[in-house]
Amino acid sequence: MKTAKWKSPSNIALVKYWGKYSNQLPSNPSISFTLDQCATTTQLSVKEKLWGGDFSFDVLLDGQEVDSFRPKIQTYLEKISGIIPWIKGHHLTIETSNSFPHSSGIASSASGMSALSLCLLQIHEEMGHELNDFYRRASVLSRIGSGSASRSVYGGLVVWGSHSQVKNSHQEYAVPFSGEVDDVFMTYKDIVLLVDVGEKKVSSTVGHGLMKDHPYAEARFASANKNLSNLIPILKDGELDDFGKLVESEALTLHAMMMASNPYFILMKPNTLKIIEAIWDFRRETKIPAYFTLDAGANVHLLYPEEHEQLVLKLVNEVLVGYCKDSAYICDKVGNGPTKL
Repeated sequence: MKTAKWKSPSNIALVKYWGKYSNQLPSNPSISFTLDQCATTTQLSVKEKLWGGDFSFDVLLDGQEVDSFRPKIQTYLEKISGIIPWIKGHHLTIETSNSFPHSSGIASSASGMSALSLCLLQIHEEMGHELNDFYRRASVLSRIGSGSASRSVYGGLVVWGSHSQVKNSHQEYAVPFSGEVDDVFMTYKDIVLLVDVGEKKVSSTVGHGLMKDHPYAEARFASANKNLSNLIPILKDGELDDFGKLVESEALTLHAMMMASNPYFILMKPNTLKIIEAIWDFRRETKIPAYFTLDAGANVHLLYPEEHEQLVLKLVNEVLVGYCKDSAYICDKVGNGPTKL
């Protein structure tokens, strides 16, 4: 039996990708902050089956078997069996745990699929297969499982999808952002305000699929490309207000695309909007560059520079916790990427 164990973080996209084609390829490029505290820890144990045949697997979340995970893992393993052929003839035991609520808009698929992919590649190497670029290969495998997972194999700012102004950017894997970045973004903070910790009513997979016939799809793809172009000098110069306005606009555009889909859907909750309005009030009153972003869910990510932590935490503890489920929130920051355990 061979085993591997990795802790891989989630990430929060600043410029969002929404819509994909072929084998998990993005319709527009995206850029994200890799997080630190919001992470998945996965241990993979691989045992050769006595009678060969196809692969089999067990998947456990916090020690309990989770049947709802099986279809996605089954599809993923089938897709990558051509890349890692030894999967066939083996039984895989996947033991995983999250530091945050599963399926509530904190990109658990990003951290989960990247952690599993890193485990698979580690064992792949131990079986004698040489890899020229371990993390790039891991990004490819992660993307096949979950598009946003391709970004979680690196720390800091990460780009996935081809963009003319991002060196080495590619549709099939993510790359660390190679442009100049002001020091303020190296220690950026993210407080995840947990408005809703249940299963989303509409999965991201379904949401991406609705972009195929979306009336505003092409305009959205063009605006995402333009926003990434606009973000490059902002990151270089440390223009925090321009950064925040772009990031908030991207978040609202993502949810606007959901509301304009056919069928349409809304993942924000009333308390999501109350938090957004409170952040706007706080920013207007204090002039502190605290801005929000959203993933495909109800939870709010409050992004701000480290130097303003004391006053932002005061806002959270005196105002925003009242809009959170059981007053729950997670203090996070820009992280360094996955860790082999």
